[in-house]
Amino acid sequence: MHIRLFKAVVIILLNINLLVFSQPQKHEMRGVWIATVANIDWPSSRNLTTQQQRDEMRKMLDKFSENNINAIFIQIRPTADAFYPSQLEPWSNWLTGKQGKIPEPFYDPLQFIVEEAHKRCIEVHVWLNPYRVTNSDNIDLLSPKHIYYKNKDLFVKYGGKYYFDPGLDETREFLNRVVEEIIENYDIDGIHFDDYFYPYKVNNEDFPDNLSFKRNPRGFLPDQKDDWRRNNVNMVIKELNRTIKSLKPWVQFGISPFGVWRNKYNDPRGSATQAGAQNYDDLYADILKWLNDSIIDYVVPQLYWEIGKKVADYEVLVKWWSENSYGRNLYIGQFVSGLELNKEKSWKTPNEITRQMRMNKMYPQVEGSVFYSAKPFLKNLQGLNDSLKKVFYAYPAICPPSSLTPGESSAQPQNIRVIKDHNDVFLLWDEVTEDGGCSVMYYMVYAFKGKKVGDLNDPTAIIYRTTGDSLDLKDTDKKLKGYYTFVVTAINRYRQESIPSYGVTRKI
Repeated sequence: MHIRLFKAVVIILLNINLLVFSQPQKHEMRGVWIATVANIDWPSSRNLTTQQQRDEMRKMLDKFSENNINAIFIQIRPTADAFYPSQLEPWSNWLTGKQGKIPEPFYDPLQFIVEEAHKRCIEVHVWLNPYRVTNSDNIDLLSPKHIYYKNKDLFVKYGGKYYFDPGLDETREFLNRVVEEIIENYDIDGIHFDDYFYPYKVNNEDFPDNLSFKRNPRGFLPDQKDDWRRNNVNMVIKELNRTIKSLKPWVQFGISPFGVWRNKYNDPRGSATQAGAQNYDDLYADILKWLNDSIIDYVVPQLYWEIGKKVADYEVLVKWWSENSYGRNLYIGQFVSGLELNKEKSWKTPNEITRQMRMNKMYPQVEGSVFYSAKPFLKNLQGLNDSLKKVFYAYPAICPPSSLTPGESSAQPQNIRVIKDHNDVFLLWDEVTEDGGCSVMYYMVYAFKGKKVGDLNDPTAIIYRTTGDSLDLKDTDKKLKGYYTFVVTAINRYRQESIPSYGVTRKI
């Protein structure tokens, strides 16, 4: 059986992120994510026309494709609003400038992005904020059709912002309906949450959930409110996993938590750090439980500190997460924006990010990186893009399958052939069809110098990824001359690669 271990690269922007996966033997790459904040990367302005939005997105996707990015993460629900036509929530103000305003002329941004990304063999993971409703105390910014005006009892005000109350059964039910609507209507590849569960703590202000705790303690005692809060989040994560996998089991569910689960002085299982915030204690997010209970497919800890930082050393944390990933897919969140924003000396001495990526390679559990954010990535800060293309992401990579729902490999492409037409040479094969709703996502094309099939773990043999069933050999970057043997494989939605087609040898 043909087996290859692939690793990933992803870029994420809020509103788009990228994730790229790579193979350790084949590519010597690690995955990349680029995360951003609403309206920072796309759309670049809320005043863009719909055509300008589409043109801007195509340009970004082309740039990502050039850098062998193989997945994007797009924020589609920043404040209980939507980047798609929803029956549950209003259009996002980040898209049109006013919440509830429909794009004119109309288009469906999420559908457009899914189609354009998949054309380029790029996955689409949608990024949702589970509880946040506003970024200020100005309720007037909400659409009159917002659920806030239908049932104000679901919400609380904390730190000058409004949130869903995580302690309510109705909150979990509504969030599951949101995710269900997305999965049923869009051909997405993943559901993604970052570190915003319960909000980061505000000095001298307790989160206002006394009433919901009193009404529905679920067996927790009055002095166990922190445990009750963690249980609220545990329940919604477990339920969301069930919702996702029952509809489309190949859709992955991932979390990008704050980089410190707990400090070691709080818990012997914690990391040797002195972080001021902790997932477990402050955000009530018990990431290790979700990993151990197998209810998330991957984790992307946000390790936004430099190597050697006293309170949160990148090296200490990448080692700790490698030892505590419980066999789930592990990608590391890296602060590419720090190359521009961080004033520490290490960030001004090229290139902290590439130093971290070389360190990642020391830990086989690390299957990818996530860059925050996309806009600095596109600027090629400190020559980062050049390093990626020449060293880390020199070749295409297949995203690694989930250890929870690995799925079956697709059928192999058949009837591979080479056809000459005057000065053009075409490689063709029959399209692979799949049963059970899990279709082929794209094909990998390999070319081996000579008259026999070589090692498919050799990344230099990859000449193209395509969603089609043919390839004009002039379209490849590789100059082919003489005898070559061609092989084609199919990659399905589970990220599983088929066994190769039989090799076809032709003189080019």
